[in-house]
Amino acid sequence: MKHIPRKRFGQHFLADPAIIDAIVRAIDPRPAQPMVEIGPGLAALTQPLVERLGRLTVIELDRDLAARLRAHPQLNVIESDVLKVDFAQMAQALGAIKIRICGNLPYNISSPILFHLLPFAEHIEDQHFMLQKEVIDRMVATPSTADFGRLSVMLQWRYAMQSVLTVPPEAFDPPPRVTSAVVRMQPRADFAPVDAALLSELVQVAFSQRRKLLRHTLGRWLEARGFAGDFDVQRRAEEVPVEEYLGLALRV
Repeated sequence: MKHIPRKRFGQHFLADPAIIDAIVRAIDPRPAQPMVEIGPGLAALTQPLVERLGRLTVIELDRDLAARLRAHPQLNVIESDVLKVDFAQMAQALGAIKIRICGNLPYNISSPILFHLLPFAEHIEDQHFMLQKEVIDRMVATPSTADFGRLSVMLQWRYAMQSVLTVPPEAFDPPPRVTSAVVRMQPRADFAPVDAALLSELVQVAFSQRRKLLRHTLGRWLEARGFAGDFDVQRRAEEVPVEEYLGLALRV
């Protein structure tokens, strides 16, 4: 029976064999590697992945799709909202120090998923995700560009990232209204030991009024905290490199 895509789950199913092959080659799965796929859907990526891996764990929220996937003998199916999954426990259950993660993320909750995974970075070897291209552009953006923002700082603190493939709407069924892309995310071993909640608050304040100089936003926030150190607030938030935000978070 044909599965009807559900709008509330943001379902757009990958259907182009050439794109599927390109994504699998970018992921480069090897036999017996512990890998988790988020949102396998109709198994377009799942099947070529499991053929190379031998076994694959998948996380699927849609109960009808989860039931179909359970019929596959090489899949370990977790029927759950990915935002409730503890990936440290998952790595332990798979008997792995680190796991690989991939998936075509639902566009309506892609950022929450990325932030949910952030605390588990030490348990992750790498991540390959398909997302809206405009989201990936923000993830990998450099300072002094329109795309550079909170997402750029928070993710670049913890990952080295690269946009590896652009995916047109017609590669999906049904086609989304946006162009997609695939990003490779590799957790950094040399990341700054900042408090994630503090960094998140700091960056959120900084980018709360992008067009204003930081003295109107971050400057007042720093004053309220009694910060007496040196930090140039005569700039806009997008002009400050990631390293400077991290250095500031270590000093406040």
